[in-house]
Amino acid sequence: MIKRFLIVLLILLIGFFAMSFYVVFSGSSEIIDTPEKDSYDCILVLGCGVYADGTPTPMLRDRLDKGVELYKAGYAPKLLLSGDNGQVEYNEVEAMKNYVLSLNVPEEDIFLDHAGFSTYESMFRAGAIFDANDVLVVTQKYHEFRALHIGKALGMNVKGISASEISYAGASLREAREVVARAKDFIKCIYKPDPTYLGDKIDLKGDGRVTW
Repeated sequence: MIKRFLIVLLILLIGFFAMSFYVVFSGSSEIIDTPEKDSYDCILVLGCGVYADGTPTPMLRDRLDKGVELYKAGYAPKLLLSGDNGQVEYNEVEAMKNYVLSLNVPEEDIFLDHAGFSTYESMFRAGAIFDANDVLVVTQKYHEFRALHIGKALGMNVKGISASEISYAGASLREAREVVARAKDFIKCIYKPDPTYLGDKIDLKGDGRVTW
């Protein structure tokens, strides 16, 4: 019995790592150092956590800094900030918006996706709700692989530019969790389930101040 259990466990582990490796391989081809063309539909910045006082964590702040840098360089006319606002007391996207406003980004160029509860849902909704096809995705490199793999699987033209690569607290745990997350999203990209919420289309060519 123990031997069977160990064999099954080994097979599962091999499967997890095989799927994770494929996602890394798939996404790595879309990671670039500089944008490949003059303009994309938007720069999509993925959320990752805020403090209780509503300020971004260092990891999120670095993502936002890179997103704003690309926006100000003229590579996309809009910023799409996607994160978790599943509870009244936790609002990633409002914190993200306040931070980029402090960097002098016009409010009309900031679009918010409050229902980006996961990387898969953020990528799905960017295409389905915001009708974004040519997208620059900003996150840390370890996370880029998965986001870009998802975007490709959903038929989007995605490129990733990574935020500053520094050592953040909890890196080892994040890397371990990412292996599992890659395997989970590898499977999701086969079946392509709808996200938790869909809704009406939001025109990125419009004014971000009128979005929900």
